[in-house]
Parts: sequence; structure tokens; C-alpha cells
Amino acid sequence: MEAIVIGNRMDRFILLRLVSITLMVLVMLIIIYIIIDFSENSDDFTDRGATLAEIWKDYYLQYVPEIIRLVTPAAVFVATLLVLGKMAQQFEITALKAAGVSLYRISVPFMLFAGVCAGAIAWLDANVVPLANQHRIEFERTYLMTRSDRIDRNKIFRQESDNTILIVNYYLPSDSIAYRTQLISFDDDRVTQMVESGRMEWRNATQQWALFSSVIRTFDEHGYTKRTLAYKDTTLNILPRDLSRTTSDVYLMTYPEVRSYLASLERIGAANLELPRVQFYGKLAYPFSIIVITILGVAIASVRRAGGTGLILGIGLGVMFMYLALMKLAEPFGIAGSIDPLHAVLLPHAVFFSIAVIALIRAKK
Repeated sequence: MEAIVIGNRMDRFILLRLVSITLMVLVMLIIIYIIIDFSENSDDFTDRGATLAEIWKDYYLQYVPEIIRLVTPAAVFVATLLVLGKMAQQFEITALKAAGVSLYRISVPFMLFAGVCAGAIAWLDANVVPLANQHRIEFERTYLMTRSDRIDRNKIFRQESDNTILIVNYYLPSDSIAYRTQLISFDDDRVTQMVESGRMEWRNATQQWALFSSVIRTFDEHGYTKRTLAYKDTTLNILPRDLSRTTSDVYLMTYPEVRSYLASLERIGAANLELPRVQFYGKLAYPFSIIVITILGVAIASVRRAGGTGLILGIGLGVMFMYLALMKLAEPFGIAGSIDPLHAVLLPHAVFFSIAVIALIRAKK
């Protein structure tokens, strides 16, 4: 009974400390990031005519959800190390163990807090971050980016249907206009029709493509017939987004939108699908890193060390750096197709989750 009372009091104390330290670290990291980013980009802002109100409202305010998503694992990890490390240095962990409270029981409030934070980050990433990123990236393309982040630039090939291929020589995403297009229909290994157009424009009002200056060739066993059209509306299973892919697409969409986007890319036969898959799986798995890093923090900080809290922070940050480094090292293999994208994303989390569990089991109980 006494151990239960002690445990409940301990939970409240630890949770309050974790919340306060995590919020403090988050605020500090956000401020530091904004200061560093502004110092690097202030010249570009000035040269391209961005006002202070636009910089704050359309860029940094929209960047805050993404920064929170990125730095929350670090903030939770630092809070875990500080709270548990201080308890270990002041012999509070030893006293709790003497009162019958095991290390596993001590870790409960830490894991509960990590789980809540992971859930919050998953929700934020699914609902808030994509909309904020849309505004931020639009601002970047106007005032910061000096090169295009488009994946497909020219000679774009898309599978419109099982028997039709669309070839676009050049696509202008800002106006949803494709130049010098070919729409080729075939039956088995024989071409049945080819529609060549000088320009193809997307019409939002009708949700159709409009073809201009088209030459239509229809083939049969005797040759082909040819006719020209100045204008023609046509319905295709290809949308403007299917022709204007960028490296940022996945970060601008909610989870259901990403799944629809990936299914659309598979349907139209787009290449380089590994990149958006790695990005999507990475978004899904990222909150789990909070739980992994918390288990590691408990294992590291629960042991009293001669170097004090400073040594604990140093060891912990070194481990976290290796964790992040492995995540970044595995991604290119998934993007290149050397490893399945899902496996490339899960590998670092699986490796460090195993290390964390083993470290916690071996820690003094």
C-alpha cells in the first residue's frame, strides 16, 4: 500500500517536471531556430521585397508546427535525462527502490508522457503541419528558393489508362499548361490513335483538359487518317498534380491525401515512387522515435554517475545523434530502391528500440 502511495506521488511529481521542462526546451529551440534562420535569410527577404508582417505571418508562424514536430523528440529526451538524472544524483532513485518501487515502475510516468507526446505529434503531423507547410513553402518559393524542387521537368510520361499513354514535353505548373503533348492509344502492340497538341491547359471550371492546335491520326490496317482541330475538350485520368510533382508534395498533404496521391502515381505509371514512399513512411514512424528515445533516456539517466547530470546529458545527446544519423543514412537506400522504402524507414527505429529495451533490462533495478 505504501509503495502505491509513493508511486502515485512520484507520478505527479515526474509528470509536472516533464511537462514544464519539455515546454521550456521547446520554446528555447523554436526561438533559437528562428533567430538562426532569420540571420541566414534576412538578405534574401530584403532583396526580394518581403515585409516584416509577411515574414512573420506567412513564414515563421507557419514554420512553428513543423519545428515542434521536429524537435519534440529532443525536448522530451532532454526532459527525461534532466528529471531522472537529477533524481539519480540526489539518491531519490535509490530511496524509491528501497521503498519497493522498481525501475520499471519508475519508468511508467516517463513512458506515459512519451506516449501522449507521440500521439500529439502524430495528430499534429496529420492535420496541422500540412496546411502550415503549404503556406510556408509557397512563401519560400517566392522569396527564398533559387531553384525548382520539381521532380519531373520535361519529357514526362504518364499512363492515362491501360491502353493510353500521355507524353508531355514540358509542363508549367504555375499555369497548369503542358506544351507539345502526345496522347497515344494502342491495342496490344499496335498504335490505334495519336493526338499531338501544341498546348494542353487545365480548366478548373469543367475539371477537364483543353487541347489546342491538335493533329489527330487514326491508324488502321490500311494506314492512317489525319485531321486537325483548333480546340478540343478532353477528360483524362491525369490531374495537374500528377504532372507537377515536387520533393515537398508529401509534406503538404494529410495522411489520407498522401495515400490517394501514392495510389494515383502508381496508377499513372510515374517513376521515382520510392521518394514519396520514404517520406510518407517516415512521417508515420517519426512519433515512435519519442517512445524509443524515452526508453533510452530512462536506461541512461537512472544510474548515478560520477560526472553528474552533465555527463548524462552528453551521453544521451551522443546516442540521440547516432539515432538521427542512422535515420538519415538509411533513407537514401530506400529512395534509391536498394532497400524497400518501408524497411529503410523502420530499420533505425527497430535497431534503437532493441538497444533501448536491452539497456533498460540491464539497468540496475
